[in-house]
Amino acid sequence: MRGPKPPVVELSPEERQGLETLVRRHGTPQQVALRGRIILGAAAGLNNSQVARQVGLEVDTVRRWRNRWLGLKAASLEDLSLEERLRDAPRPGAPARITPEQVCQIVALACEAPGQTGRPISQWTSREVADEIIAQHIVDRISPRHAARLLERGT
Repeated sequence: MRGPKPPVVELSPEERQGLETLVRRHGTPQQVALRGRIILGAAAGLNNSQVARQVGLEVDTVRRWRNRWLGLKAASLEDLSLEERLRDAPRPGAPARITPEQVCQIVALACEAPGQTGRPISQWTSREVADEIIAQHIVDRISPRHAARLLERGT
């Protein structure tokens, strides 16, 4: 028994060439290349089951990427590149507790000599930085490890 036909994927010549290049390029992440092959197969007129067999994935995965591609079709290539269309969507999570302004304050604090803040040390440790961040009320609480990660990312 046949199921419903999947939505048709039509590619412009620019999109088709870009996807084919992306799929063949050695530096393309494998997930992105695989998703590109899904879209090329869908554009070739294959249904989800045929594309799934061709690329070795589940039908639900092929359906998801076909629908996602069609949903992003309205965005121009200048606004959203082919590779960006095939990347993972942002995942949900807790909102950041530390703002970019606070990160700048933390980096500025770490650039100062510890003696300027009244600390009797010659070099900052992650524990000392975390304690001083809290003492200066930049944030209410922060672990030494998280303070160190912020400084590693900020430099």
